[in-house]
Amino acid sequence: MSLGDIQDIERLRKINSALINRVERSMDQQGNAFSLFQTAITLEGLVRSRTDELHAALRRLERSNAELIEARDRAVQANISKTRFLAAASHDVLQPLNAALLSMSALADVQRTAEGKRLARQVERSLETMETLLRTLLDISRLDAGVVQPDVSHVALDQLFQGLRSDFMPLAERKGLKLRFVTTSKVVRTDRTLLRRILQNIVANALRYTTNGGVVVGVRRRASGLRIDVADTGCGIAEDQHEHIFEEFHRGVAVDESGVTGTGLGLGLAIVWRMADTLGYRITLNSRLDEGTIFHLDIPSQLIVATEKAPSESETERSRNYGLFGAKVLLIENDPDVATAMEALLQSWKCVVRTASTTEDAVGELKDTTWIPDIVIADQHLDRGDLGSAAINGIRAWLGREVPALITTADPDPALVDAVTQLGAELLVKPIRPAQLRAMLAHMLA
Repeated sequence: MSLGDIQDIERLRKINSALINRVERSMDQQGNAFSLFQTAITLEGLVRSRTDELHAALRRLERSNAELIEARDRAVQANISKTRFLAAASHDVLQPLNAALLSMSALADVQRTAEGKRLARQVERSLETMETLLRTLLDISRLDAGVVQPDVSHVALDQLFQGLRSDFMPLAERKGLKLRFVTTSKVVRTDRTLLRRILQNIVANALRYTTNGGVVVGVRRRASGLRIDVADTGCGIAEDQHEHIFEEFHRGVAVDESGVTGTGLGLGLAIVWRMADTLGYRITLNSRLDEGTIFHLDIPSQLIVATEKAPSESETERSRNYGLFGAKVLLIENDPDVATAMEALLQSWKCVVRTASTTEDAVGELKDTTWIPDIVIADQHLDRGDLGSAAINGIRAWLGREVPALITTADPDPALVDAVTQLGAELLVKPIRPAQLRAMLAHMLA
C-alpha cells in the first residue's frame, strides 16, 4: 500500500506514535545498558583496589604474626633455660644456706645469755624463712621442668592427717582457733611427700587467713573418687580472684579488728597447683568474702586402695629421744664452710668427729685402727666427680662391715634415691635442719 492510498489520517497518527515509542524504548534500553557497563567498570576498579589493600594488610599481618611467633619462641626458650638452670643449680644455691643454718644452730647452743639466745634464734628463723622461699622457688622450677617423678606408695590418709594435726595444732591454739581432722580409714596410692605438702600449704593458708572459728579437714567419697575438703571460717576470697590465687606471687591479706595480720609470699598455692597436677589431682575452691573458703582436692577413683588396712608408720617419722654422746662420726664434705659448720654442730652434741673431703682422704682416716667410725656422713657431690656413695662403698670395703651411712644432697633426683636405697643408707636433703639430723643419727645409731 502506497502512502497516497492511506485515507485514515487518525490511523496513520497511531502508527507513527507507536513507532516513535518503540524507538524511544530502544534508546532508553541502550542508554541503560551503557550506564550498567560504566557502573561495572567502576565497580571492577573498586574491587581491584580493595583486593590489593586486603592483600597488603594480609602480608603485614603475616609479618606481624611471624614476629610474634619468633618473640614467643624466644620467651619460651628463655623460660625453659631459666627453669632448667634453677632445677639443676639447687645444690649450689642451697649449699651456702645449709652452712649458715648449721653454724647458727651450733652458735645458739653455746649462748649463755637470754639475749644471745634470742638473737641467735631470730637469725635462725630468718634463715629458715629464706630456705623455705628458695626451696619453694626451686620446687616450682623442678615441677615446671618435669623432673619431679612421684614416688607412689600406699598412704593412709588418717596417719597423714594426724601428722598435720601435730604440726599445726600449736599455731591454731596460739590464735584461739579450732583445728579438726575428721577420722578416715581411706588409703590411696600416691606420693606421700607431695600430698602432705599440698595439704600443708592449704591448711597453713587457712589458719593464716582465719581469725575466728577454725579449720576442718575431711574426706568424702564421690562417684569420681575421693574428695579432701579443707574448710575455714576466714576472710574469704573475692570471686574475681578465684582464677588468680594459684598464680605465682599473687598475695592475699588477712585483716582482723586490729588491722593487717599477715601477708603471704604468693608461692604456696602456686606450688600446690603444680604438685596436684603432677599427681593427676584436680583442685578447686568455693569462697565468699567474710564467710570462709573450702578447697577441694579430688583424687581419681583408680588411686583408691581397695583394702583399707593402714601401712605401718615409717620409723623415721616417730619421735626419738636417743643420745649421741661419744659417737664416732666420719664426715665427708668438700665444701669447707659446710664441713666446719657440721663439725661444730656434731661436736656440740658430744660426737667425736673426723673430716675428709674425698674418698681417698676418708679411707686414709681409717688407717688409724684405734679409731673406727660408728657412722659415716657423706655429701653425694664431691670434687672432680667423686661421689659420697662411692666413698661409703670404699669405707665399707676397707672396714669389712656395713657401717651405718647417711648421704646428704641438695638435689635428690629419683636415681639417687634408688641408689641410696640399694646402698642400705639413709638420705637427707639440704638444707639440713639440726633437729632432723640429730633424730636421724640417733635412730641409725640405736
